[in-house]
Amino acid sequence: MHQYDIERYLNVRNAGGTDLGPNGRLSFLLNTTGTGQVWSLDEPLGWPEQHTFFEESVSFVDSSPERAEAVFGMDEGGNERAQLYLLNYESGEITDLTDRPEAKHRWGGWDSEGDRFAFASNRRDTSVFDIYVQDRDAIGGDAELVYEGDGWLSVAGWSPSDDRLIVHEAHSSFDHDVYTLDLATGDLTHHTPHQRDARYGSPEWGPEGEGLYLVTDRDSDTLRLERLDLATGEFSVVASGADLEGESGAGDEEDDEEGGSPVKPGGDDGWNVDGVAVHEESRRVVYSRNVDGYTEITVGELVEPDRIDPFPTPDLPEGVAGGVSFGPDGDRFALTAAGSAHNANVYVVDATTGETERWTAASTAGIPPDTFVDPELVHYPTFDGKEIPAFFSVPATEPPENGYPVIVDIHGGPESQRRPSFASVKQYLLNNGYAVFEPNVRGSSGYGKAYAALDDVEKRMDSVADIKAGVEWLHDHPEVDSDRVVAMGGSYGGFMVLAALTEYPELWAAGVDIVGIANFVTFLENTGDWRRKLREAEYGSLAEDREFLESISPINNIAAIESPLFVLHGENDPRVPVGEAEQIVERTREQGVPVRKLIFDDEGHGFAKLENRIEAYRAVVEFLAEYV
Repeated sequence: MHQYDIERYLNVRNAGGTDLGPNGRLSFLLNTTGTGQVWSLDEPLGWPEQHTFFEESVSFVDSSPERAEAVFGMDEGGNERAQLYLLNYESGEITDLTDRPEAKHRWGGWDSEGDRFAFASNRRDTSVFDIYVQDRDAIGGDAELVYEGDGWLSVAGWSPSDDRLIVHEAHSSFDHDVYTLDLATGDLTHHTPHQRDARYGSPEWGPEGEGLYLVTDRDSDTLRLERLDLATGEFSVVASGADLEGESGAGDEEDDEEGGSPVKPGGDDGWNVDGVAVHEESRRVVYSRNVDGYTEITVGELVEPDRIDPFPTPDLPEGVAGGVSFGPDGDRFALTAAGSAHNANVYVVDATTGETERWTAASTAGIPPDTFVDPELVHYPTFDGKEIPAFFSVPATEPPENGYPVIVDIHGGPESQRRPSFASVKQYLLNNGYAVFEPNVRGSSGYGKAYAALDDVEKRMDSVADIKAGVEWLHDHPEVDSDRVVAMGGSYGGFMVLAALTEYPELWAAGVDIVGIANFVTFLENTGDWRRKLREAEYGSLAEDREFLESISPINNIAAIESPLFVLHGENDPRVPVGEAEQIVERTREQGVPVRKLIFDDEGHGFAKLENRIEAYRAVVEFLAEYV
């Protein structure tokens, strides 16, 4: 089989961030130029038109409901302080709407006429978000502050009559609240009072604005689609993960008291309903289930407030899909779909028939798509008898005599989930003789809130023990070289790499830490003001848990490290400041362990620019070739 270099794989393109606007225009983000920019199409697989030409990545695009224009977001150098810009599709003119480079701006949507838009921003106080409304022709940040917040607020959409906004508040990743804000009076109405942690996500206005549709685990272990009646405050279940006709994965294991088996999470609660989109006028609904990582899409119509009659299922690649955008009439919708062996593209679906057309043709850089490898979904036992889900991929070629070297690729979050979507670096590794193992250790999302809580605060290192159990499972696999196992991960996954190397040094041939946490104390002290409270809810607080946080920080256990280490980071990272990389490199060198460092001065939490990604992963490849 022909082998391609890492640059070729990093030139595989992805299209996503879909938006179906008026006059049939499909807007989307495509990274053909090396960063995601705004492009548009008027027909399936037509020649797309590029509308933005920046070195920085565009984060979203949302078309006006009435005019040939759209708002898009973009930060500078990965600093995450996104500004909002107005794009005129006809003239090509771009206007800075916010002009507050020191503040974050989080888009909240257009009103029904496209005359105003809403957003949340921390421009008044960097640690909290307020709600603003701005006229489309106001420039330079001339917005009306309509509500002063004291937490992590965002706007989820305008009511059908444009007199109210949905306001969402995140107290932690697994504890939310939902409000409506009356724009005439400024009154904020709380609709989700609760005692225990509960998620209320993906809120959408229902027809006539009498209710909200959202996904919640307020009364279950996994997320269900529910309707909230705004007049009575009552919830009704519309769909749950237990409604599946068949189950993905394997096993019918019983739950235990500490969170059960992730093979069939939540027992009778089934899998998460992880998102919903509602078209108010047509009453059409699209929602998705996360079934052991794979997306299952349901399309239907609200025939009663809490009953959906289904339409035929769209024919999409097996993998992950989302980002639904309805057309103006609700007769069709666009979404992004990708699989482990399919790079991301935009599809348009007829809502009532399920007929599906691929609209974009994101390039695979000349690499034959049939060479991309799909993973096997496996479950392995860990130290306390639980079953940990993982994706295991092996090269298409015969294994060498001693077996494949393996990259254990650990996701961030920690409340995230490795899912079967396209990853160019993973496909390069497989093409060049490495197997790839992607575990969803305890603490991962997608398997219910009890499973996600199994690594909270004092239980943090149990998730690292799950990594050890995964390596032991690999040791028993006949196609694996147990002497050539590498830990790699980014962000919180970078912490997991460092913790695995210091807690279980005998298991590893090398480690690759990308924008990872080395010291929980300095991380929490220096992370963005707007993030600290949310992160303390997961990791523990500096005021109450400092001693524990110090005890589990890899920087304080560095004497145990034995394996060569490569540390990569962005100078502008507002989430995990670059000081985390500097201190772990310095201390590792003091131990006499081979260590490399690569810092990009124009990147933040990850590497957005193509030339930087090429430099970063070419260096990773060279590091692996030398030590593995």
